[in-house]
Parts: sequence; structure tokens; C-alpha cells
Amino acid sequence: MVNQKVSNQKGLTVKDLVTTGIFAALIWVTMLIGGLPFAPNPLLTFYMPLGGALLGGPVFLLLVAKVPKRGPISIVGILAGLIFFATGMHWAMDLGYVLGGLLGDLIAGTKKYRSVKLNIVAYICLCLGATGSYIAFFADPTAWNSLMLNGGTAQSYLDAMNGAAQGWMLPVILLGTVVVGAFSGFVGSKLLKKQFEKAGITA
Repeated sequence: MVNQKVSNQKGLTVKDLVTTGIFAALIWVTMLIGGLPFAPNPLLTFYMPLGGALLGGPVFLLLVAKVPKRGPISIVGILAGLIFFATGMHWAMDLGYVLGGLLGDLIAGTKKYRSVKLNIVAYICLCLGATGSYIAFFADPTAWNSLMLNGGTAQSYLDAMNGAAQGWMLPVILLGTVVVGAFSGFVGSKLLKKQFEKAGITA
């Protein structure tokens, strides 16, 4: 009942922004924990987006259930982009998270954030943000390596990464991120089924 009253209010309240900020931090932590086993290893770094997508689905869906309004998904994407920018990630990843959040917000908003399936699609869009750096890498390895080297990445790391890179990896990264994100969202939808019913969110 409370969620229904909140959703009827226009715009984001201070409480909505606080809730969004808390959940944005939690979602970023899940990305960090999931991606940590992969990112530091130049041979496994290509699979970081898959790891980053694994844990955040339930947290993301709970945020949308608590604040079913336009804005929070975009904010999560923008904050993730800013945090990863501050930590020295490639600009394409930072931009990817921002665009993923904006696109996810638009998609989930078409059903007023009441569709579990579209909310999961929104989460997948956010997760695909992490693939931006790898898209840039495969599109122009020379420019990518130069930028990362100037940003402080060790030459040995880049050499190992370039040696491991294969043309088939990009489709695997993209498709794998979609699959893992969908799985994480599906698990979240089952874990939070009662909360979704109370919030009026349907399949």
C-alpha cells in the first residue's frame, strides 16, 4: 500500500533519493564483488562483465519495487559510471553504464515499472554497460591500449591481455552478460515474489 502511494506521487522525493543512493551503492558493490575475480587477471578480464552481472539482480529489482518511478535506474547507471571513471576505468565502460541506466529506465518505464520481465531487461541493459570497454578494445586495440597505458595500466598486463584476446570473445562477452543478467534477475524475481505482489508488480 505504501509503495502504491509513493508511486502515485510525481517526481522523486527525498526518501526516494536516499533509497536510490543506498541501493545504488549496494548494486555497485555486487558488481565489484562479482567482477573482482576476473578484472585483475589479464587472461580473465574479458569475462568481468559476466561476473559483474551475477549478483545484482535481486538488489536491482528490489530498488525498482521500492521506487517504481522514472529516475532511479538512470541514477544507478550514472553513479556507476562516475565511480568507475574515478577508479580509472576506460571511458567506454563509464559511458556504457550511463547509457545502460538511461535505456533501462526507458524500457522499464513503458510498463510503469510494474513488469518483472521488463525490469529484468532493464537490469540487463545496466549490466551491458560493463561491456563498453571491451567493445572499444576489439574495435580499436591500438587506441585502447594507448589510453590504458597512459592511464597507468602496466605494459605487462596489456601484453598478456592482447595475447589472450580472440575474435570470438566479444560475442561471448555480450551474450554471456545478457544470459547471466537474466539469470540473476530471474533468481531475484523468485526470491522477492511476495514483495513484488505487494507492490503490484506482475510478470
